[in-house]
Amino acid sequence: KMGNAESNAYRNHLSRFLPEEQSDIDGVFDTLSGSSGSAGAKNGKATKKTAYTREPLPEQMTLRLYNGMKSVDLTGKSSGLAEQIAKEQFVIFMSNLLKGNADEKITIIMRMISKVEGPVKGKQIQEFTEDLITSVVHVLSYRNELKGWNLENTRDSASGVKALASQLLSELKLADGTKPVGPQLMETDFDQSVIEDWVYRVPQISIFLSVVIRQGLHVLHSLPDQTKDIVNLVPSCKGIKGRLVSLFDIPSIIYINSHLPAELQHKWQLLFSSRLHGESFSQLCGHIVKKGPCVVILKDLDGYIFGGFASHSWEVKPQFQGDNRCFLFSVLPSLAVYTCTGYNDHYMYLNHGQQTMPNGLGMGGQHGYFGLWLDSDYGKGHSKAKPRCTTYNSPQLSAKEDFTLDVVEVWAVGDQPESTGGKGKKSILDVDPEAQAFLEMAGKCRQSEGLREPVEEDDEDD
Repeated sequence: KMGNAESNAYRNHLSRFLPEEQSDIDGVFDTLSGSSGSAGAKNGKATKKTAYTREPLPEQMTLRLYNGMKSVDLTGKSSGLAEQIAKEQFVIFMSNLLKGNADEKITIIMRMISKVEGPVKGKQIQEFTEDLITSVVHVLSYRNELKGWNLENTRDSASGVKALASQLLSELKLADGTKPVGPQLMETDFDQSVIEDWVYRVPQISIFLSVVIRQGLHVLHSLPDQTKDIVNLVPSCKGIKGRLVSLFDIPSIIYINSHLPAELQHKWQLLFSSRLHGESFSQLCGHIVKKGPCVVILKDLDGYIFGGFASHSWEVKPQFQGDNRCFLFSVLPSLAVYTCTGYNDHYMYLNHGQQTMPNGLGMGGQHGYFGLWLDSDYGKGHSKAKPRCTTYNSPQLSAKEDFTLDVVEVWAVGDQPESTGGKGKKSILDVDPEAQAFLEMAGKCRQSEGLREPVEEDDEDD
């Protein structure tokens, strides 16, 4: 018990929290301390509560949080070998990680990476980052915060966790500005200033820690203060039905979504999946034209997963479309986003049924040499980049330059444009723009316009 000997540091940290936040923190501390060490025996009720509180987090992360709390130095007090976390340590830990600057966060993060003081190896940072991402997926699933996604209708997250951790670690820069890679990265020593710089430049680390603490320990989880970062961490998901498993896993959804324009990060809706809608280029066009910004993702027969973000509605026409917000990305074997270079404006291209121009869906590069190309002869594609795609500076995304398509999905992101908002199902004329244009030239009206099937509501059918 601390009695009245509250330190100034402790009061300063406490004053960062609003009164209702303070009572929230008190409650969580009481619950946790109810089962730490010998005190747990005194209060059976608290112990039960605590077992529940700890379940949302994997054991590895619980241990890392404990090490972080233990590392808070109560100057002038011998914490000695006490197993228990003092209330001051708990409050200062919460204050530093949830309200602190990079400098305040960093000593705690260093102790969460390694219990031993001094520099840490790349391998230890990788393990910490993987634990952190695993915990985010775990706690969001546990708290039902995945917003319509679930672990059954997305790809297994294990490879996604490794890929996202590697992607975040690729931002580690030594004091001289060099970035170690591969096996060298794993064995390199990084000191506190380098990790501090990394945490400052890679916002995901702080955001993920915030999710783990707020949702995992269930503290300050409903208060708006800093939750804006985590509101759109995962977009809401519409349109995935039955047993369909997306090509995305939760870590890659989080990563790709964070690169979308802010106003599009709140919602994804499945427009097309070759597993659901069939392997046909005209079907693909029919489902994605005029539906607003989209994410296209595909898998080749070698298991590489990659795609692109189209910032504008797809339209069938022989010109390039889109703007510099478009990007290409890779999900497997590695996770990365490739943004515009400004070299040209060949952002996105969709053509079908033309004699003179290439027919297919493309992003970046040029005709016959796209960064990402799906041929209208369904099933064929290419990703050409010797050494890089001119538009996006992306490498070859597929396993082979000319690839065979296995699966393709297209997701509308953000709110769909009003004009398409439930105007019934597509008629065959929408799918074949040439037939439609021909009819209009001949002055014929489209008899099928009045015969469209009523639209299905996607909102409630999950």
